[in-house]
Parts: sequence; structure tokens; C-alpha cells
Amino acid sequence: MENNLRSTNLDELDLSTVVTGNKLLRTSFTWMAVAMLLTTLAALVFAFVPGFSQILQTPTEDGGVKPTAFAYLVMFAPLIFVMIMSFALNKLSYGALLGLFIAYAVVNGIAFSSIFFVYKLGSIITVFLSTTALFAVMAIAGYTTKTDLSKMGTLLKIGLIGIVIAMLINFFMHSARVDYIISILGVIIFTGLTAYDVQKIKALGYQAEGSGLSSKLGIMGALTLYLDFINLFLFLLRLFGGKKD
Repeated sequence: MENNLRSTNLDELDLSTVVTGNKLLRTSFTWMAVAMLLTTLAALVFAFVPGFSQILQTPTEDGGVKPTAFAYLVMFAPLIFVMIMSFALNKLSYGALLGLFIAYAVVNGIAFSSIFFVYKLGSIITVFLSTTALFAVMAIAGYTTKTDLSKMGTLLKIGLIGIVIAMLINFFMHSARVDYIISILGVIIFTGLTAYDVQKIKALGYQAEGSGLSSKLGIMGALTLYLDFINLFLFLLRLFGGKKD
């Protein structure tokens, strides 16, 4: 299905195609918004409510703090959620898929609470609003353009693999210059992927018509858009976020 999707000629989509695509996009954006709300609430609770923040950090003998075992668990757990949702899509019921998606959003929020310990609150808010504006512009561009973005999407996905490998290497190198370059490339890649994914979901709504998978595809579309937004936000935060002293 995905190969057919990437070769879709958007100029040939008639009115019924657009309506169906709009329905899938509305579902995807609705669940994305719910996930973002849950992530934000979880992050705020675990960052500013002492009883919860202590679950993630434990005092050290020198007066500092260090991550707890639970903190490491929630750091890597989101990847497991995404893998399960992606590879077991056909086996999971709609309720199970939705439950995993909601749990993923909450666990992600717990993991992201750490940014409040590193960056200034005003800086986080500014970057979040900037990310929202940029995401909205690219989503509109992806929806309205008549240009097939499949080739661009393929190149962006290759670039994404490249920066993931670079990030793993730099985890051991600790190079500030490499980290800066990775952040710039990350912003470029996820800015482009936002437009590409919106167009893909729009076209997929037409191809999935009557397949019985539209409800599940709405969740997976929400997951895709959520990942685009979150990664765009994190890379922008690494570039422009003001760190605490």
C-alpha cells in the first residue's frame, strides 16, 4: 500500500477523495492534540509536583541529583510503545492500539519533564509556540500543495537515519559542534517531514476507504504527526533553548 501511496498523483484526486482525506486528517489531528495535552500535563506534574519529581531524581552524596531507575525506564519505554504499535498494527484491536497510544503519550510526558530541569521555563514556552507556528505552516503547505512530495519524503527519511546514526556516535564523542549540526539538520528534516506526512495521510484516507482500517489509521496518523512535532520541538529547543545556570 505504501508504495502505491507514494506514487499517488494528487492532481487526480477528486472531491470525494479530498473529503475522505479530510476525515482521516481530522481524526489524526484530533488524537494528536489529545496526545500533546496528555504529554504536557504529565511533563508538568513530574517536573513541578515534588512527590512526582522525586520519582525521577534521587539526591547524591555531593548534594546533587541523579536519575532513578524509573527515569531510565521511561526514557527508553516510548521506543517500545512505538515498535509495538507499528509492527503489531494488524493484530491489535482498535481499543488496544488507542490504549497504547495514550500510554505512550503519558510516558513520553514523564520523560520530557527533564527539560524543565535543564532549560528556563520562558525559553521552553517560546520554543513551543515557535514549533506550533512552524508545524502549522508546514501542515497547511503539505495539505494544499499539488506537488507530489514522495521523493522529498524518501530523501528526508534517509537523512533521518543519518542523523540517528550521528547522534549515536556523538553520544560517545560529546562534540558540541557535531551536536549543533545535528540539531540544524533535525529541524530541516522534521520540518519537511511534517508537510510530507500530512500529504501522505490525506492521500491514505482515499486509499483506505472501505478497508475497515480507517479508525486504526487515524491513530497511526496521529502518532506520525505527534512524532514530527515532538522531534521538531526538541531540536529547536537544543538550538535556541536557554539553559539554566
